[in-house]
Amino acid sequence: MLTRKQRELLTFINVRIGETGVSPSFDEMRDALGLRSKSGVHRLVSGLEERGFIRRLAHKARALEVIRLPETAALDNHKSHQKHPAQRTKPLSASAVTNFKGHAVQLPLHGQIAAGTPIEALRDPNNFVDVPSNMIGRGQYYALTVSGASMEGDGIIDGDIVVIEEGLQFENNDIVVALVRNEEATLKRIEAHNNRIILRASNLDFPPQEYAPQDVSVQGRLVGLVRKY
Repeated sequence: MLTRKQRELLTFINVRIGETGVSPSFDEMRDALGLRSKSGVHRLVSGLEERGFIRRLAHKARALEVIRLPETAALDNHKSHQKHPAQRTKPLSASAVTNFKGHAVQLPLHGQIAAGTPIEALRDPNNFVDVPSNMIGRGQYYALTVSGASMEGDGIIDGDIVVIEEGLQFENNDIVVALVRNEEATLKRIEAHNNRIILRASNLDFPPQEYAPQDVSVQGRLVGLVRKY
């Protein structure tokens, strides 16, 4: 799933390449989307690259290639997983990954969260999912569906349902739901260093994201996930 800005940027890049044969500059992308700085463009481009919609061509300036458009996302996403079977099957831990049959409790399922670059958090008060009762404690919990590949190094793959304990507290290297700039949510390992917040993917193909502390608020920490086969 793409945010509105990601979809607008992908369309702009695709049209410009079709018209001129050359991808637009970051300044042109910034102006086309009405953004205030190129840092926002870099984040959107990284998000499109992480999701497999575009590719940066090495050793060339202004070299972006559109690989697919949203209408073909489902088919291509399935193919991409076939290419990396080792990453798909790496377990998070014996207790955290559960394909369960037995006593369950219902948690609110608040929509999709990116395991890649942040996407807009979706909340649906009418959606629920069953999770094992022994996975949760006395706190408040909710569930989210993972979208993206950046946490595959921790055994968290696209389509998994992660169970989140609500709360603001975290320790360095916890996997958390982080709300970025009060509008976009992401699942990442978090570190706080030298008045900066670093959100790290466990897939080394995805670079760390660094923010000022006021730009990030923790919405909860990962306690487990449910995978349906």
